[in-house]
Amino acid sequence: MSKVTRRAGVWLWRWRRSPLRRTSDVVEAWILLVAWALALAGGLLAGVLTASAMQQSAQRVREQSRPVSAVLTHEAAQGSARPTSSALAWGTVRWSEPDGSTHTDRARVPASATPGSHVTVWTNGHGTLTSPPASTADTAFQSGLGGLWAGAATAGLVIGGAKLIQSRLDRRRFDQWAEEWARVDTWWGRKTG
Repeated sequence: MSKVTRRAGVWLWRWRRSPLRRTSDVVEAWILLVAWALALAGGLLAGVLTASAMQQSAQRVREQSRPVSAVLTHEAAQGSARPTSSALAWGTVRWSEPDGSTHTDRARVPASATPGSHVTVWTNGHGTLTSPPASTADTAFQSGLGGLWAGAATAGLVIGGAKLIQSRLDRRRFDQWAEEWARVDTWWGRKTG
């Protein structure tokens, strides 16, 4: 008998007919088989759906965001309470919407910008400042990573549930073995332990 055949025999022992096989062994085998199938299919489905939802959300943000030319009205604040990179600083900008309304708000602008200089800011469909939308490469990476995490979490939950059921079955088998040993010991006329 080859090593591969022996390994397959050991792995499939719950499926073979044997006088030592219990009903709980067959139940456990089916639970593990179904759990692995659900973990694979569920994890794959959860990953694909999550990645797709993240892609669609990012696409909506990209469609609603638009660049607007604004004028820096006050010097960019270098010593702000929140840390910024050396290239950007918070400054007050003013911009006009296509309907003619004028807005003023604080935005991150190049640190070297002076009052009166033109900067590009991003607004949503309501005229509110937003951060620039993520690039398609960043969106693809984040969606892929989100899908991977969702798939792994789903598979982990399914396998974790199956392992919990398996541990309950093991506990039940140990209790049955203890009862059977108690009967055998009594039949032999002595008690162990």
